[in-house]
Amino acid sequence: MTSLLRQITDYSNRANPYPLYTELRKTPVAHDEGGPYVISTYHDILSLLHDPRISSDARNRTASVADELQQPDQEQETTLPPGFLKLDPPEHDRMRRMTNRPFGPPHSPQRIESMRPELGEIVSGLIDSFANGGRIDLVEQFSYPFPVTVICRLLGVPREDEPRFHTWADTLAASLDPAPDEDHSERDRIAKEARTQLGMYLAGLIEERRKSPRDDMLSALVTGGGPDGAMTTMEVLSTAALLLIAGHETTVNLITNGMLTLLRHPDVLQRLRHEPRLAVPIVEELLRYEPPVQLLPQRTPIADIEVRGVTIPKGSSLWLVLASGNRDPQRFEDPDRFDPDRKDIQHLGLGSGIHSCFGAPLARLETQLALSELARRLDSPRLVEDPPPYRQNAVLRGPRHLNIEFDGVRA
Repeated sequence: MTSLLRQITDYSNRANPYPLYTELRKTPVAHDEGGPYVISTYHDILSLLHDPRISSDARNRTASVADELQQPDQEQETTLPPGFLKLDPPEHDRMRRMTNRPFGPPHSPQRIESMRPELGEIVSGLIDSFANGGRIDLVEQFSYPFPVTVICRLLGVPREDEPRFHTWADTLAASLDPAPDEDHSERDRIAKEARTQLGMYLAGLIEERRKSPRDDMLSALVTGGGPDGAMTTMEVLSTAALLLIAGHETTVNLITNGMLTLLRHPDVLQRLRHEPRLAVPIVEELLRYEPPVQLLPQRTPIADIEVRGVTIPKGSSLWLVLASGNRDPQRFEDPDRFDPDRKDIQHLGLGSGIHSCFGAPLARLETQLALSELARRLDSPRLVEDPPPYRQNAVLRGPRHLNIEFDGVRA
């Protein structure tokens, strides 16, 4: 089993880990002495995501770090308090309530939907910048810049400062995806410097918004107004960093995985070109079929729990392989087939339970708009290479580059 886990995290299998997941599901609770407990079937994963005995707080883990993925985490070590994704109730619930108040229902039901026209303008502007025919790298020229621009607008970063935000986001993204021969100490130094600069910038912006609030999410976070009060400056900083890193990275992968899948299924791409509403079910099927987050490697039981007759001890390391659960034939019919007409797509692509993806409404809308406009406006798009080169990161799985040739750009 250790060999199989190593194969799953081995870069050589990044382009197609799904046959390995099929093998993994034959042992629904996989464990090798000294390693993590790995859960790979849909119903077991769903149950554990809703189990209050499963902690997201690393302080509850007593297992050796040797069993963890040997790659950077989504949130690098900083002097900031942990984002609420890595907290348990009641701290998690308080922080999530405070963050959600200016973000979505019931208090701000129109926050995301009201951004639709602006998101459309950003998408159109990026596509307009493509040469009228030729080749693009979708990741560099579209999938990366789009979500970080959206996060800037959501938080209320001034337009003139957006290029600085893009630079910091690019640097931090690179730190999550190191090359095997890269100097890790130099990478960490550059990433630390970027985090420091980002933190100093956000701290200054927070103080500005505290004195002169505007109609943006950062202002709402610092002024509060709900029963939980306002966040501290440090809490606002950690939440803003979480929105930037976690929200940006997953959306980049979802858009890129989505376009790759559509180019591999030209009949669906053609349908989307003429039926823009098809973008909604397409995105849901993509979240099942090619999820941007493949597995959750940092969960810990706070008590001994039993799964399928196997006792998982308190404090051990637990991996929940979401992408494997999404391809579980015990849950989905013909799971390896991409089918946007699938009637039952209760996927695990955005997690579930109290830690389900906070930014899901925004990620969905961004990806729907992105894919529908790319399908409508690119004339005869085609892959330059398949499979494309993938990122090193086994958790946040997606192409590092996606080179596409096309004959022109429609108005």
